[in-house]
Amino acid sequence: MPRLTEVLAELDALWPPERAEQWDAVGTVCGDPDAEVDRVLFAVDPVQEIADEAIELGAQLIVTHHPLYLRGTTTVAASHFKGRVVHTLIKHDIALHVAHTNADTADPGVSDALAGALDLRVVGPLVPENGLGRICELDVPETLRDFAARAAQRLPATAQGIRVAGDLDATVRTVAVSGGSGDSLFDAVRAAGVDAFLTADLRHHPASEATRHTPLGLVDAAHWATEWPWCELAAAQLDEISDRHGWNLRVHVSKTVTDPWAAHHTSPSAHHTSPGAPN
Repeated sequence: MPRLTEVLAELDALWPPERAEQWDAVGTVCGDPDAEVDRVLFAVDPVQEIADEAIELGAQLIVTHHPLYLRGTTTVAASHFKGRVVHTLIKHDIALHVAHTNADTADPGVSDALAGALDLRVVGPLVPENGLGRICELDVPETLRDFAARAAQRLPATAQGIRVAGDLDATVRTVAVSGGSGDSLFDAVRAAGVDAFLTADLRHHPASEATRHTPLGLVDAAHWATEWPWCELAAAQLDEISDRHGWNLRVHVSKTVTDPWAAHHTSPSAHHTSPGAPN
């Protein structure tokens, strides 16, 4: 079995920490570098349910996309939910490693996995300067309505589902995709001249401006759902590394839904009616 430090060296080669944004917190949160590893669990969020799942699996390493402590901390007391995660991991000799914005800009990275989940053909980065996002083509053009339905079918189910803005009957041939929060990328999306933009966490004003000033279609999925496909991609990458080194690692992808939203209720008449208007 490899030592943790050997596995982490390979993960850092896949997602170099120096490629992370300055504000980000990537790398190893806890773990003994000399500990042996034979089972690894990939997940989006480093939350208690994932720590408990790792214990049940007998994993010695969890790799997550989201950091545990993004803004730093002065305590890991178990009275706080993040501190409880740290206590759980250390108590059970489980390491935690984070690949966040360094996985977003990797090639292949988070947006490649999102494109792959929808069977889109990647033709280049959305933001060439840092490799963020991807510009994609559909093999066969389809309406925005059908493309949104494809996203709903291919991405993991969440309470939010898929929100759509724009002309539902418009033809979609090219798509920009970005896993995670994407409304800071509208300038790049407009410059790319694509027909639709698939991402998460779109806010009211940027979405309103985008759909009123351009024919751009918007497909807004849950943040967790747009990033979960990366876990499968990353697990496959580690599997290949394990085979190459003869490590015989057992690599798992958590299917636990850690999206924070629990329910979604559609208004009786949600299509462009004024508040209080009769159905």
